[in-house]
Amino acid sequence: MKIGPYQIHSIETGRFALDGGAMFGVVPWVFWSKTNPPDERQRISLAARCWLIQGNGKNILVDDGNGSKWNDKLKDIYRLDNSNSDLISSLKKHDITPNDITDVILTHLHFDHAGGSTTLENGTAVPTFPKAKYYVQKKHWEQSQNPTDKDRASFMSQDYMPLKEHGVMEFVDGEFEIFPGIDLVVCNGHTAAQQLPKISDGKTTMLFCCDLIPTASHVPFPYVMAYDLRPLVTIEEKKKLFPRAYEEKWILFLEHDPNTEAITLKSTDKGFAVDRTIKL
Repeated sequence: MKIGPYQIHSIETGRFALDGGAMFGVVPWVFWSKTNPPDERQRISLAARCWLIQGNGKNILVDDGNGSKWNDKLKDIYRLDNSNSDLISSLKKHDITPNDITDVILTHLHFDHAGGSTTLENGTAVPTFPKAKYYVQKKHWEQSQNPTDKDRASFMSQDYMPLKEHGVMEFVDGEFEIFPGIDLVVCNGHTAAQQLPKISDGKTTMLFCCDLIPTASHVPFPYVMAYDLRPLVTIEEKKKLFPRAYEEKWILFLEHDPNTEAITLKSTDKGFAVDRTIKL
């Protein structure tokens, strides 16, 4: 999809699974299981989908999936599956190698978003994209350094500490235009200072929804993950964002929906709902 000077590609980095109940919080199984059928261990299928943004002399990644640094136990727990796609092979389809990536915007540092930031060389984690700068919100970095008991398991230091050690991590603060036509929207419900890139040329706008709206099933306001540190804040963030996204016909890119890459919204007497599904 072309927006302004940028070509945006949807990059598949593999599939994984998380507990369905945790993904939908207080929403009962009888509702979420209709659209997201669980396996025998009550896990639902999820994508780890990223953006590749090309233009203005840049090859920008937004998030980079689960990565490849997993042992067999964790592969089983999270049902990691790279049989059909992985980060490097998906980039190769666009004639992009790790050395070609100029910038990586990390929405946040949970393993399913930042795991591909580093790779193992002789047993040591090093930056996957050696010529890139990696951007993360300073307040989120502080969260990663002192996580709560609730979110500690979501942070794996091998994914991001080597970035700081190699001097390629850039801390940013708040909402601003990080590149021409690319703004950062900061949300605090899921975790501290999750940054959502928004690309617009004045006519077409697309928002990388990350864990604010992980799947199309999470559009209704009460459909909020139990993983969120501040679920009531997530609901308020959705209530603030959706009217504008509807009025301005934003495209909402879904990082984790296993079947749908992007959607637009419609307004109904029961609130907002999915209008169209879009493939980039």
